[in-house]
Amino acid sequence: MKVLQICNKPPYPPIDGGSLAMNSITQGLLAAGCEVKVLTVATDKHPVRESMLTSDYRQSTRFESVHVDLAVHPVDAFVSMMCGESYHVKRYISREFQDRLISILDSEEFDVVHVESVFLTPYVPTIRRHSRAVVVLRAHNVEHLIWRQLARGTSNPLRRSYLKHLALTLSVYEREHINDYDGVVCITERDAAFFRDNGCRKPIVAIPFAVAPEPMNGVDEEPYSLFHLGSMDWMPNVEGVEWLLHKVWPRIHAEVPQARLYLAGRNMPKQIMDAAVEGVSVVGEVPDAMYFIGSKQINIVPLLSGSGIRVKIIEAMSAGKVVISTSVGAEGINYTDGENILIADTPEQFAMQVKRCVEDGNLCRTIGDNAYRFIADNYDSNVLTERLMDFYDRIIC
Repeated sequence: MKVLQICNKPPYPPIDGGSLAMNSITQGLLAAGCEVKVLTVATDKHPVRESMLTSDYRQSTRFESVHVDLAVHPVDAFVSMMCGESYHVKRYISREFQDRLISILDSEEFDVVHVESVFLTPYVPTIRRHSRAVVVLRAHNVEHLIWRQLARGTSNPLRRSYLKHLALTLSVYEREHINDYDGVVCITERDAAFFRDNGCRKPIVAIPFAVAPEPMNGVDEEPYSLFHLGSMDWMPNVEGVEWLLHKVWPRIHAEVPQARLYLAGRNMPKQIMDAAVEGVSVVGEVPDAMYFIGSKQINIVPLLSGSGIRVKIIEAMSAGKVVISTSVGAEGINYTDGENILIADTPEQFAMQVKRCVEDGNLCRTIGDNAYRFIADNYDSNVLTERLMDFYDRIIC
């Protein structure tokens, strides 16, 4: 099977949740014997890290990128608002990217064009004109739900109004264009159900991303250490970390004064970098995410908004770590609270769960071991890739 994978940001190196999920598809298809070509949008926010692209990756994927300007231009944003257009989507329209896509499609035939993210939907008509391949959307989230939740969580009336507008126009766009594809692959059953209930008439399936469980043998774990790891150019992470610092951490610090919190992730905002909070270390981007995870004891996930699935939770669980998450953060994962994860939705609940873990070593180890087995049983790459290829075959036939 020959697959063209079109990405809304570089999938390699896999340094954040989105790139991890996209690279999981790439590597799974390659391991299954498929021929894969990767064409990606690159931006100032998400550039191609040339020095980190291995020769093996370049050769196996025939990797190409086209720079697209995603900077927010106030005039364009205002025009989109007045016209009722989704500015999120409009920013991805690029003549240069379209020209390169046409050149690729005219020069070779593909069985499947796999489109990562609804933001690249404007290119579907071009794909139709230049290819007989089936076109599949990989929906990482129900995008407009994230912006709707962010709007509800902001106290600034002007900002709330703008975020509500972004959510509304994106909602309309998602509903109007979900049937442009031949099939939709969601990352969670919850998202798949949403699309089915909101007009998706095409084949749709829920397939999470794959991960290889990695027990951190030989990595020294710092006692009483808590951590949050996530890309800080994603608004829900910023919202969650600010709530963690100002509402949750004071309660945890009061209940467990020996605990220390580490905040990691690329593009850490200045207001968080400069925050001087007792017991908190802001480390920013880490060179090896799995080593960092292995060196800490408890993963804190304070998300208040989001959709899809949190890749960093899956990674932490795959390393046998205890995860304490909000219900929103853990959405899309078929977890069992108290068995392979701990759920907390208030500052008081977070403090209680942290205290339980640091005072009961057996509880901490048991939940971490259960988390590791849960990932091994449910996120195996070979099984998930086979499901994806079966879905492709069903659409092609």
